[in-house]
Order: sequence, then structure tokens, then C-alpha cells
Amino acid sequence: MARLLDGRSRAHTVQPFSVEPVTLIEEVFPHDTNAYDTLFGGRLLSLMDKAGGIACAKFAHREFVTISIDTLTFIAPARQGDLLEVTGQVVFTSTHTACVKVTAQSMSKSDWARRPICEGYFFFVAIDSMMRPIPIPQMTPEGAEAEREWAHAEELRANMLRNKAASKA
Repeated sequence: MARLLDGRSRAHTVQPFSVEPVTLIEEVFPHDTNAYDTLFGGRLLSLMDKAGGIACAKFAHREFVTISIDTLTFIAPARQGDLLEVTGQVVFTSTHTACVKVTAQSMSKSDWARRPICEGYFFFVAIDSMMRPIPIPQMTPEGAEAEREWAHAEELRANMLRNKAASKA
């Protein structure tokens, strides 16, 4: 990898392709629900992971794989027939990884009011065709809310790395 005069790699100077969020909309069908006619948590998690991965791909024009999910909070159930709006936005980057805050809301087709049902932070690593980590463009948080999200994701990542090191010890 080429190095600049100040020691930074070129990967750190490449601008993201898009910092816009990605939103998926799905309907909750009978096969997506449990005996209580509420959405399976695993089905929701799958949609959230998909939204996060697409947000990363849009951000960096790279392939990504999930490496960690953190602070996943289930807030309320979604019911059969509801629509799900799942939004992912990159909130933090490091050399090879991106953190995406993913939020999920349900909407009843009767009133189209959005109700938060889940949120979490998904960490992804960019990979090449040999499944090796590769550098990604770096984002710069703009605004107070973006800086808070960056700091929170940075703290989550540091904790993840500490736990990984402790499990190897």
C-alpha cells in the first residue's frame, strides 16, 4: 500500500462514495412470525444485518462481512401484517472496519405511523476475493449527533477488541 509523506496510507485519503443511509422495507408475513403472531427476532436480525451490509457496500464500494453485533436492543414487537422499515447508516470507520447503526421500525398499514422496534450496532470488515481484510475509505463525523455516534461506536469497538484479547489469553 502506498504511503503518503506524513506516513498515512492512501486508503485514509479516499473519500466515501456515499454517507447516505440505506433503508429496506419488508412486510411481516405468517412464515416470519411465532405462535404469538409477532416477528421472529432472528428474522429481524437478518434484515438488520442485510441493511448494515448494504450500507457498508454503498459507503465504500467494497464487499463486507459481519464481525460483531453490539448493543442490540429489542424495544417492541412487530406483528403479522406490519411493514418493517430497517435503516442502516455508517457511523464509524477504522482502517478495515465500518460500524453501522441499524434501526428498525414497524408500521401498521392502517395508519402508517412508525414505531421503533429494535436498534443495534453492527461491525463489518471489508474483504478481498481471498477473504483478507482490505482498507476502506474513512469517514469524518459532521455535527454533534454524528460525533456522539462515532464516540459510542469507537467505545463499542474498543470493548470488542478487549474482549477478543481476553478470550485469547
